[in-house]
Amino acid sequence: MKMILPLMLVAIVGQAQSIVGKWKTIDENTGEAKSVVDIFERGGKFYGKIVRLFSESDPDPVCDKCDEEDPRFRKKIIGMEILLDLERHGEEFSEGTVLDPEEGKVYRCKLWLEGKDLKIRGYWGPFYRTQTWVKAS
Repeated sequence: MKMILPLMLVAIVGQAQSIVGKWKTIDENTGEAKSVVDIFERGGKFYGKIVRLFSESDPDPVCDKCDEEDPRFRKKIIGMEILLDLERHGEEFSEGTVLDPEEGKVYRCKLWLEGKDLKIRGYWGPFYRTQTWVKAS
């Protein structure tokens, strides 16, 4: 019995620190949810694909602004992997990329948990932008 409680606490803390799962992306201007991204682990790296869009204008868009050399060019955004090759480094996940399918641009990125929220920072040279994603229920 003495051993069960510490093991349960370790399991709960381990789950709380995971980025794996579904996250809502939030529009920075409106505060409304834009999409749901499912983050998963594959081969020791982390990836994220769009599983739902909240857009009313086009329910099934394609990435027509992606670079023509990118294999995601003109592919459906729902089901598209937008987070690629992230590696865990302590409490951060980095050395991967994120695609902004609205602009078709790919950025170096890092992710980390801040409380219950997921922070994702995309880098373009010395500049960066940070978004907050919230856990999807």
